[in-house]
Amino acid sequence: MKLFIASDLHGSAKFCRDMLAAFEREKAGKIVLLGDILYHGPRNPLPDGSAPREVAELLSAYKQKIVCVRGNCDSEVDQMVLPFPISSDYGLICTDGLNIYLSHGHREVPPLGENDVYITGHTHVPLIEKCGYLHLNPGSLSLPKEGSERGYIVYENRTFTFKTLEGREYKQITL
Repeated sequence: MKLFIASDLHGSAKFCRDMLAAFEREKAGKIVLLGDILYHGPRNPLPDGSAPREVAELLSAYKQKIVCVRGNCDSEVDQMVLPFPISSDYGLICTDGLNIYLSHGHREVPPLGENDVYITGHTHVPLIEKCGYLHLNPGSLSLPKEGSERGYIVYENRTFTFKTLEGREYKQITL
């Protein structure tokens, strides 16, 4: 199963359109969203192209392909306008003999085994870290921090490939 993994749109229709173009280019089967879909939050500036209603409309066309967990900026109102579930703090995808746990990253780390993969967003900074389990973060699509680029992760055949929003590969890890 090929997965397109992204986080932290924060209501930017501009970067949502760019993300969906990248998803189509990658020909992945599912879009995995790690939260903070519509709202930018009180600590973040408005992202370029801020238009939460348009983001909801753009994502609606992909509702059957989206797996999503809730971020700290997602609310009950957001769930009312999005046609796919965003109410869970955690998710799990089992594929290719891997347990891939999903969370926005603002909650406690669930109990994980040493062969598990834990993918979070929240920090807006890409990450590959081995800490008993493998911890990955694609960074942010709309508000990257610490000099990082806008990006996402593509998962296929036990390989996680980090790419910029334009599609340039810059990190890869195979399990």
